[in-house]
Amino acid sequence: MSTDPKFAPDSSDPPLLDQYTALLHRSAGQVYTTRGDGRQHGVVEECGLLPVIDLGGLWSNDGGKRQACAADIVRASSEWGFFQVVNHNISPQLLGEMRREQVKVFETPFQRKASGHGGFLNDSYRWGNSTATCPNQLSWSEAFHIPLTKISDEAFYQDLTYLSLREVMRKLATAMSEVARLLASVLAENLGHPRALFDEYCNENTCFLRLNHYPRCPISSSDIHGLVPHTDSDFLTILYQDQIGGLQLMKDSRWVSVQPNQDALVVNIGDLFQAWSNNIYKSVEHKVMSNKKVDRYSIAYFLCPSYDSLIGSFKEPSVYRKFTFDEYRRQVQEDVKKTGHKVGLPRFLL
Repeated sequence: MSTDPKFAPDSSDPPLLDQYTALLHRSAGQVYTTRGDGRQHGVVEECGLLPVIDLGGLWSNDGGKRQACAADIVRASSEWGFFQVVNHNISPQLLGEMRREQVKVFETPFQRKASGHGGFLNDSYRWGNSTATCPNQLSWSEAFHIPLTKISDEAFYQDLTYLSLREVMRKLATAMSEVARLLASVLAENLGHPRALFDEYCNENTCFLRLNHYPRCPISSSDIHGLVPHTDSDFLTILYQDQIGGLQLMKDSRWVSVQPNQDALVVNIGDLFQAWSNNIYKSVEHKVMSNKKVDRYSIAYFLCPSYDSLIGSFKEPSVYRKFTFDEYRRQVQEDVKKTGHKVGLPRFLL
């Protein structure tokens, strides 16, 4: 680690530099890439055109405005796979409370966060990448991966110190769930399905919140990501990020940066919606870049179905074979373990 005091590791930070150094030695002399598909991963453009959609249109008494807003959501999901939403009905006060609680919980000493099964916040803590085989598969970040069913469980929090976290997470999860289901209903209706479809598909047993922290990274290397390139294995994701920036998405074979908008939530389509829509909606590869000077925080809500839910195309001929969500998760985990990265939907092509 750098001797510069501003880069000195905090006792709460995970030992990411140790993991990086071990991976560097293990892969010495090897030629490695995150993907071998020839795309221009080093080219980054500013993304000033990412759609920003005012959800107020969905509640308008004007039918034309409702239809126009729904059409914007469909278009963004088809052309970008990513968009931002404003007037989403989640108060800035609630988001601010969540950010304060999030920072506090990540300031907990690392040894306590990583205390193992049944330990701190019921073993929901993750850091780095235990399956990485080379430096560019390492995510310079830590996270709490929390199923919605655990949020209201007092035993999950171990002691009274984190009961304020429980209450704020409960409110935020409820609010983000409403936004996610609203957007999913619009996208389902566009494909000819009832708006209430996702009330049947998705429940608290498989939806979850993920609290993310990206510590300052002292290594000046384009190989180091806060979060490695990936797609999301869900229907859709709602993200509240801070104003630091670093989120990038793949558009027309180029990485483009998503500029933070303090009034907006970021929404992206997941693999399950792409498969179910027969590739009408796009699950787009994205990543987070590490930052050498400041820490970054974000909170993500993942809209997922029950594990035995069968994912099939809404029409024939289908691009993908039918699969359950549990089958998809297991295949992703197997691929990551074997190759160091997710393969995803190409495994299920017909």
